[in-house]
Amino acid sequence: MKKSLVASLIAVLAITGCANTSANDTAVPQILPEQSQQVANDTAPPPEGYVPEGNNQGQPPNGQSGPVGMQRGSTLTVEEANNIEAQLLEAVGYSAQVGGYPIVDTNQTIFYSNDAIIEAPQVGEAFYGQDASFTINAPSYTNNEDGTITDNITGLMWQQDPGEKLTWPEAVEKLAMVNESEYLGYSDWRIPSMKELYSLVDFSGATGRSSDTSTPYMDTNYFVFTYGDAAGEARFIDSQMLTSTIYDSDTMNGTTTVFGYNFADGRIKGYEIDKDFYCYFVRGNTSYGQNLFIDNQDGTISDEATSLMWAQNDSGVGKSWEEALAFANEMNEQNYLGYSDWRVPNIKELHSIIDYTKSPATTNSPAIDDLFYCTPILNSEGEDDYAYYWSSTTHEDLSASPVAYNAGSYVVFGTGIGKMNGEVMDVHGAGSQRSDPKTGNAEDYPSIDSAAPQGDEQRVYNMVRLVRGM
Repeated sequence: MKKSLVASLIAVLAITGCANTSANDTAVPQILPEQSQQVANDTAPPPEGYVPEGNNQGQPPNGQSGPVGMQRGSTLTVEEANNIEAQLLEAVGYSAQVGGYPIVDTNQTIFYSNDAIIEAPQVGEAFYGQDASFTINAPSYTNNEDGTITDNITGLMWQQDPGEKLTWPEAVEKLAMVNESEYLGYSDWRIPSMKELYSLVDFSGATGRSSDTSTPYMDTNYFVFTYGDAAGEARFIDSQMLTSTIYDSDTMNGTTTVFGYNFADGRIKGYEIDKDFYCYFVRGNTSYGQNLFIDNQDGTISDEATSLMWAQNDSGVGKSWEEALAFANEMNEQNYLGYSDWRVPNIKELHSIIDYTKSPATTNSPAIDDLFYCTPILNSEGEDDYAYYWSSTTHEDLSASPVAYNAGSYVVFGTGIGKMNGEVMDVHGAGSQRSDPKTGNAEDYPSIDSAAPQGDEQRVYNMVRLVRGM
């Protein structure tokens, strides 16, 4: 059955080609809502025995007494899924362009200390330089009144309503169908890459203890979004969105993994490909997510696609969130590398330099271009690894820290380490985005968070890579 599924998906891709064309809006057949739902329903269900990740209170679902059990035996192997992803990417024809990858602002406008909302700090004061200190490329959308939304910053056009949930293999099949039928007048839809999907993230969102006390991490004035409980799921945060980005290794000791974003709890994680997701199809700007790095031979790396300049080296030592912000100010006082306008990147800027073709497990390197230097570390298990890197963005999530406003967002450039059933493993993948408490005793970290469903490693003292505009 697995071989027939792979052959079917490859045949579907070969037939449709995901052509880069659009149709006359007045003369094309369109998939109506009921037809779109039928497309999803006609594909095969996920395998029996799939166990979802634990809930956001750190407790396993369905009354289990320990970390959630591991699901093995994905319908596709990592190699098979990677081959299908490669065909998807080839059909799109991505190519890097100068200015082709503008980073949309996080829309975080509130200022935070380690445990409170504060007034805007001034230069030289504690917590200056955090996310809300800078607004660059503020989010801007246009509702085309035809079931699509255009992002005026990225040039991407999105499906407004993701419809019913489906697995990654099902999404590949559905993509072929929507392009064959010229859905909403276009035949060049695609499953978004992780970097494309992340452009929609809005960090004015917050995760409480229920959907009633939470705010989605996307602009629901434009996009249809449903919390898990409203859709009949066991947990309100079960509203994950899939991408085309397959992890080149596996997670959970054997599952074929696709990266996804959860607009209910504000995280990137690697998920089993046979999990049920929502999918926002996208079209346009085939340069988005493609970097154009230049080594300036002076300790800086420019990205002409995003118009950001990066420090080639990181901080070399882990720092608390407050210390990370102070580090940027200290470097500016020193006119570091000839510039005095360095800052800690916001979470979307930081994510832009992830390289999803790299990981400790597959390339024996951090998930970043080789032009950058990442200081090696030892993780909580004494294993060689690479760091988590702080962003300037606060993550309002009470599951990340029991203290309100005490969680800061970071990106994993090494192993997304966790400990399940007493076994240490990669639980989320290199390139995941999570959050740590902003504060803690240095001697207590890194350590496994035993209350977390996947036993995530908390470090609290994370590396910093500075950025500035070009």
